Amino acid sequence: MRLIADGATPIARLVMVNDLETEDGHAFELAEPLFLAVGDRIRFEGDALIVVRAGGGEPLTPSGGWATRCGLRAGRRLRVHARGAETR
Repeated sequence: MRLIADGATPIARLVMVNDLETEDGHAFELAEPLFLAVGDRIRFEGDALIVVRAGGGEPLTPSGGWATRCGLRAGRRLRVHARGAETR
């Protein structure tokens, strides 16, 4: 599934995210799985992932860090594009 991490495009369906991989092979690996609900929006600010919940409130900044990926990982792949990432 391709997600847009531009901070404006809402998530189209409920998804559980373990990591977000960019098209250039870098990945933001979350410390814990994260559920994104319909209408949530995501973006990157510097080295941080920002999640704005559909219901409002303070933006979330889940713990995690950047890594470089080499080769393909086993399992199902979900892509995020434009400042985006790929979820697994």
